[in-house]
Amino acid sequence: MKIGIPSNGKELSQAFASVFGRCSYFVIVDSESQEIITVLPNKAQNAAGGAGIQAAQSLVNQEVDLVIAPRIGPNAWNVLQAAGIDMFMGINGTLNKNIETFLAGKLTKIAMATGFRGGRGRGRGGGRGGMGRQGQGRENY
Repeated sequence: MKIGIPSNGKELSQAFASVFGRCSYFVIVDSESQEIITVLPNKAQNAAGGAGIQAAQSLVNQEVDLVIAPRIGPNAWNVLQAAGIDMFMGINGTLNKNIETFLAGKLTKIAMATGFRGGRGRGRGGGRGGMGRQGQGRENY
């Protein structure tokens, strides 16, 4: 089974990244041998928007069977869920510790998005609740 884990480093001895779509790498590990199959650079790390979707799609393309992450936002969750990839909530610690904890059956399966919507997007709403520019077809506002 192939496990994908977001990380800011390339070794199993490092802690996983706290933000799924903005991690530096995805470390993909074989669950049986607990060896690294590949370290995939996250090309979406500095994306202006849609980082979670792009990051999730890269794991789908690598044909991982499950993902261990501290949280997964709604857009990334939808991509992974649609591809049939199971997601588990990781614990503080190294990638290796998370793999061992998963194999011991002690990680919680993520049944719904656990992250938040809207990261570093470049929307024009300026945090004003989507009102946008007033006076342009919004007479009732």
